[in-house]
Amino acid sequence: MSRSTSAERAERLNAAFDLLAQGRAAAQATAALSEEFALSRRQANRYVREAQGIKRPVVVSGAAVAMTVKVPEVVAQQLRQHARATDSTIGEVIARALAGLLARERRRG
Repeated sequence: MSRSTSAERAERLNAAFDLLAQGRAAAQATAALSEEFALSRRQANRYVREAQGIKRPVVVSGAAVAMTVKVPEVVAQQLRQHARATDSTIGEVIARALAGLLARERRRG
C-alpha cells in the first residue's frame, strides 16, 4: 500500500478535525473517517488523535515550490513573530497572504 500524499493527509486530518468540532466522540470520528476514506481503524484513529491536538484545520495545498524573496529586515521579524503567534509556518503565512492579495486583485480586475 502506498503512502498518502501531503494533500491527502491534510484532507483526512481536516475531516477528523471537522468531525470532532461537530461534537463527535473520538470513537465515532474514527469509525466515520475509516469508512469515508477506506482507512483501517488504526490509521483513522491516528488522524483523530492528531486532529485533537490542532487548533484549526490545516492548509490543503498542491505541491509546494521553493521561492526566494528579499524583504526588509523589519518585515521578516514581523513575519516570524506572526508565524509563532499563530502556530503557523512562515510559508503558510506567506501563502495565505499572497492568496488573499491575488483574490482581491482578481475581483478588481
